[in-house]
Amino acid sequence: MKIAFTTKGTEWNSDMDPRFGRTEFILVYDDEKDEFTSFDNRAIENEAHGAGPKTSQKLFEMGPKVLITGNGPGGNAATVLEKAGIKIYIGAGQMTVKEAYEVYKNNELKEF
Repeated sequence: MKIAFTTKGTEWNSDMDPRFGRTEFILVYDDEKDEFTSFDNRAIENEAHGAGPKTSQKLFEMGPKVLITGNGPGGNAATVLEKAGIKIYIGAGQMTVKEAYEVYKNNELKEF
């Protein structure tokens, strides 16, 4: 299964980014293949409006079943993700990617 993280880097020990729409990177971990793919989302900083839906579209293209983030997406972005069948878990904003993955596996994150 593919799990997406909003992050400030592209590795296991990267810090999570608590933001969704303006996250620096989207990191997707495929736990069946034990491999990562990432997307550099930093260009979104130049967008005046619509960062959440644009990030949602990119996330949809990457194909995860789960999103782990800090604060969660806004209303429009949440609607897009819900329709795409992506489950959202929040509360990982002050962790590393690896820590967020571990607490997710232990069912310790809040579903959005």
